[in-house]
Amino acid sequence: MPFDVVSTPGAPKAIGPYSQAIVSQGFLFTAGQVALDPSTGQLVPGGIAEQTSRALENLRAVLRAAGSDVSQVVKTTVFLVDMADFTAMNEVYGRVFGDHRPARSTVAVAALPRGALVEIEVIATVQGER
Repeated sequence: MPFDVVSTPGAPKAIGPYSQAIVSQGFLFTAGQVALDPSTGQLVPGGIAEQTSRALENLRAVLRAAGSDVSQVVKTTVFLVDMADFTAMNEVYGRVFGDHRPARSTVAVAALPRGALVEIEVIATVQGER
């Protein structure tokens, strides 16, 4: 089964042996994105709202690089270090996705890379050839 590796400078470089995303059979599978600023490689300052916003901006860059966008996202997974941050994360998430409502799982985790508060991954459709 062939697949295409997606890489963009608009999102942080992978911090391990993985790809930012893979396209296979018309679907895009992203790696989880935390709130690293792609130009500095550092975690953005602020709390859960700022980190959620940056993680979603990183995902938008990966989606664009693959020829997709947030309207084509079919599933998201959100990882939170503290479920008390759910409401604030959800407000930012809702603004980004608007009326589009992909399926979503939200999971509490003990810790995330670089001390991040949130990590988000998506599965999306991709139209046409890359």
